[in-house]
Amino acid sequence: MQVKVLASGSKGNVTYVCENDTRILIDIGMRCCYVEEKLKEMNVDPRSIDAILITHIHNDHIMGLHTFARKYKTKVYISESMKSHISCDNYGYLSSSFDIKNINVKAFRTSHDVESFGYLINDELVYITDTGYINERYFDLLSNKKMYIMESNHDVEMLMEGPYPYHLKQRILKDTGHLSNEESSKYLSHFIGNNTSCVVLAHLSETNNNEEIAFAYTLSSYKLSISGSSESLIEVKGFLEELSSFSGVFGNKLNVEAFINIYIYLIN
Repeated sequence: MQVKVLASGSKGNVTYVCENDTRILIDIGMRCCYVEEKLKEMNVDPRSIDAILITHIHNDHIMGLHTFARKYKTKVYISESMKSHISCDNYGYLSSSFDIKNINVKAFRTSHDVESFGYLINDELVYITDTGYINERYFDLLSNKKMYIMESNHDVEMLMEGPYPYHLKQRILKDTGHLSNEESSKYLSHFIGNNTSCVVLAHLSETNNNEEIAFAYTLSSYKLSISGSSESLIEVKGFLEELSSFSGVFGNKLNVEAFINIYIYLIN
């Protein structure tokens, strides 16, 4: 499976997934021309996109949807309640499990201030952004997968001390808001297993977060969940200096065959 995050954050969200001859997008929150350019950089013809999965109707997830779907007649998968907010002629409704050619999709509810969904793709890729929490009923479904694209939106201290108005801070912190670095890392510590090879931290706030803090939370939570120790396991700043673009490979302390690549994705 080929997976590439084309955009992530409050400016817009688009992720490309390919399995054999099946190609889909998860959200299309950037302008159509941006998505076309990014696809063509990968030598992917936009006309070859088989479907678009929509997580929710906020503009940073559907900005380019109408133009792209109309131009390329791409099928769009939405919930029934999204239909009144989305203009497209070729659409299908989300269900708990459905197939798009070679790709199986399992949709599950997330918790945002509008109806929202996460996706499990081919029992390998977990995609979760824009949620205030993850219901424990989904833990078994989401555990020990190959790849996670997981929201790590904000650092709580940066958010509370930052420039956002109080009402917006409270909206972000609610169970219908966004996952903080700490919350995201705790969920990942539950989910990551021996099959996991990659974690992508997505939807980082440019105002209330930074790569080093998000990385540190995820790394320390993963290590602590494996080792069961509360001691400091790594000097993150020094470690990051040895990394390129805040990405690296780390060994599982109890299972040397399990390795995790952790990547930060942030629109500059």
